[in-house]
Amino acid sequence: MKNTLVKKILSTIALSALVFNFAACAQKPAQTSLSSSDTSASQDSATVSDAQANGEGKVVLKGIVDLVPHSEIIEHVKPVLAEQGIEVVLVATAADSTTNERLNSGEIDFNYFQHLPYLESEVQANGYKLASAGGIHIEPITAYSDKYKSVDEIPADAVVAIPNDGTNEYRALRILEENGFIVLDPAAKDSLSASVKDITEYKKSIKIVEIDSAQIIPTKDDYDFFITNTNKALEAGITSAKLFSEGKDSPYANIIAVREEDLDNPAVKALVDALLSEETQQWIADKYNGAVIPVITLGN
Repeated sequence: MKNTLVKKILSTIALSALVFNFAACAQKPAQTSLSSSDTSASQDSATVSDAQANGEGKVVLKGIVDLVPHSEIIEHVKPVLAEQGIEVVLVATAADSTTNERLNSGEIDFNYFQHLPYLESEVQANGYKLASAGGIHIEPITAYSDKYKSVDEIPADAVVAIPNDGTNEYRALRILEENGFIVLDPAAKDSLSASVKDITEYKKSIKIVEIDSAQIIPTKDDYDFFITNTNKALEAGITSAKLFSEGKDSPYANIIAVREEDLDNPAVKALVDALLSEETQQWIADKYNGAVIPVITLGN
């Protein structure tokens, strides 16, 4: 009886050991398989990263741009970039006060709505690590009127609306000076920033109203003439007469802004190259008929 009991106990122990070993062996391949999968995923990730760095495979560039003319110009070069494996995705077509912050944080890869003096003021104020990858086009700030067709028709004591933000107010005052209305303090010219306080002489009797640039076109009927940015005029589709504007030598080219670390990014360079190609610059000149000026002189 004792021997039978001992045999049963030994048989149970042996069976348990066999089951344990089998379970352990069954688990081991599963662990190996999982580890192999992780390694494969890691290798795939590295391959994608390498492909992007080498310009192989699809590369996605996310950006925020203004609607007109910026998004239209980007749409024009998308097919050229697609042939190079670069997809441009416009996250938004309305830049705002957070756009540079979103670029600096890495939420987007580029933006296209501002000129270099504005970007530099943003960098100085906020410590952003942003830079210009290239100027693309100029939107000459322009004087318009629904009441007069030429500067000579503007009467004494005419009321003109101008944008009240630092850079654009300077630009507006500068073209008023160039067209014989006022004289600016030379110090303002050096700083590229001015307000009506920097006017040293009124050569023609006018009243200047400084208001938010977004309010100029909606209230344009209140003024004899008004000065605003080309993109706002294009977006609003206004048909007001153009009186005068900045020339082609304007320092306010709209730029592709990127993080400093991406200045040598092949995809960013491809984007800028496509925008600065003779074909695209000619397209800008033809489409906007002087309202938007390409930065490259095309010789025609």
